[in-house]
Amino acid sequence: MPSTPSSNRSFLYSKYFWGFVLLGIFSTQAIYRTAQSRIWQTDTIIAPSTAPPPSTMSKAATPSQSPSRMPVYFLGIGGPNFMEAKDHPAFLKLGEIGREITTKVKPKAVVVFSAHWQHGPSTVAINVAEKMDLIYDFYGFPPHYYEYEYPNTGSREVAENVIEKLSIAGIGVDRVHRGLDHGVWVGFLAAFDPKKNPLNVPIVQVSLLGNEDPDQHYRIGQALEKLRDEGVLIIGAGMVVHNLHDFRKARSSTKVMPYASSFEEGVKEAVSVKPEDRQAAMMALLKRSDAKAAHPSLEHLLPIHIAAGAAGSDVGQRLWALPEGSLNWAQYRFGAVAAV
Repeated sequence: MPSTPSSNRSFLYSKYFWGFVLLGIFSTQAIYRTAQSRIWQTDTIIAPSTAPPPSTMSKAATPSQSPSRMPVYFLGIGGPNFMEAKDHPAFLKLGEIGREITTKVKPKAVVVFSAHWQHGPSTVAINVAEKMDLIYDFYGFPPHYYEYEYPNTGSREVAENVIEKLSIAGIGVDRVHRGLDHGVWVGFLAAFDPKKNPLNVPIVQVSLLGNEDPDQHYRIGQALEKLRDEGVLIIGAGMVVHNLHDFRKARSSTKVMPYASSFEEGVKEAVSVKPEDRQAAMMALLKRSDAKAAHPSLEHLLPIHIAAGAAGSDVGQRLWALPEGSLNWAQYRFGAVAAV
C-alpha cells in the first residue's frame, strides 16, 4: 500500500474523488437532526463537574509500549460513496487496520464516537440498544445505497459501564435507543468486512457533545480511559481535515489544498508529544492559521480529541495519511499493538 499522495495521484482525481462531493451536499446538519428524531430518550445522568488542569506543550515523545491494554484509534471515514470505492487507498488502508484490530488487538467490545452524532451542549447520548438498525442519514443516492446492511449488536452492560465512568467525571449522559449512523457503519464496512473480517463483538456508540469545545471532548476520553484495561476498544471516527465548502467550489480542479497537508502535520505533531503535554497541544491546534480552513466546523475533528484524551500515558502516532482535495484521510493509533 503506498503511503504518499504522489503515487496515488492518478486515482485521486478519478470519479471516486468527486463522488465524495455528494457527502457535502446531502449529509448536512439538517440530516443529523432528521436521524436523531428517530431516537427514543429514556433518562439523563448528570454528576458534578470535574476537570483536570491544563498542561503545556513540549517536544515529541517516543511511542510507549503498553500491549496489555487496548490501544485507541482515530479512523478517517468517508461518506456513502466510500462503501463502494473499494479501490480507494483509504478503503484498503482501513481494511488493513481492521485486520490488525481483529487479529492482534482482539477487543471484547468497541465504543465508538462518530462525527455524525451530536447531542446536548453539556450532555452526551449513549445508545443502550442491543439490536440496532442502520441509519441511512443521507439523501439523493442510488436506491441500493439504502439496502446496505452491516450486522451489529449493542451491549447494555458495556453501555452502563460507559455511563458510570462518564457520570463520575461529571459528564451528563442520556440513554437512547437508535441505530448506527453512516459515520460508523460506512467505515466499518471497509475495516470489518462482514464476510472477510467480521468484528463479532458488541458496538456501543456514544455521541459528541452539541458544542465545539475540544477540551470538553478531550475530558470525555479521559473519563473512559480505564475501559481500555477491560478489553474495550475506543474508536473515534471522523476526518482530520474536512472542508466540504472547498470541495464543492473545486469540482473542476485537481488541486490539493495546502491546508489538507499542513493541518494534518500539525495534528501528527500534537498527538506525538509527551502525554502530559498532549491536552495543551491538541487545544493549540485550533489556534493555527490553517485551522478554520481545515475545519469550518469541528464535528469531524472532535473524535480525535476524545481518542487523545483516552490515550492516557500512550503516545499517538500517524499510521497513514493521504491529502485529497480539501480532505485528509489520516489514520492514527495511540498505544502499542502486541505481536501475534
